[in-house]
Amino acid sequence: MFVHTDPFAIIFRAKFRDEMEKSGLLHLIDPSVWKKEWVVHNQPAGKGENTLRYISRYVFRVAISNNRIKSISDNGIRFSYKDRERNTWKTMELKPMEFIRRFLQHVLPWGFMKIRHYGFLNPNSSLSIDRLRKLISLVHAFIEEACNALPGFERPKIKCACCGKPLRYVAFLNPVSRGGPT
Repeated sequence: MFVHTDPFAIIFRAKFRDEMEKSGLLHLIDPSVWKKEWVVHNQPAGKGENTLRYISRYVFRVAISNNRIKSISDNGIRFSYKDRERNTWKTMELKPMEFIRRFLQHVLPWGFMKIRHYGFLNPNSSLSIDRLRKLISLVHAFIEEACNALPGFERPKIKCACCGKPLRYVAFLNPVSRGGPT
């Protein structure tokens, strides 16, 4: 087994508690939670080397591999992409600045990790990103309404890490579609 469950559960509980304390939400959690044994689902996935090799494909993968770039010129960059609806490979040509713009959309901010094989980010997930946005908006509206119905209850504000001012939810904005894959 790559990670043993008992220490992992203890470490996860401690890190979670620290993060709740940092964000000022610790007082909202029943103190008995921290005395309970936490359960972490940990399932063996074969030998460690194979697991690391499998995961590394997702963690260290770039937005587009060199073998998918067909040609580069001053006028455009031709590359292949997979049409997910038809399950076929196609070729597209973009102007260099548009190609760079799309490529940079896949560069993550400092501190984020590129693992896209789990949960709703799994390519086989039946939950579309649009459906997920609607569900989050629905849950947010429900929580907002429930909190407003409680007399004297004030929800703790989530604060900006840079300026310290409270953040507020406005809406999910759908990305502008310009045709072709992004």
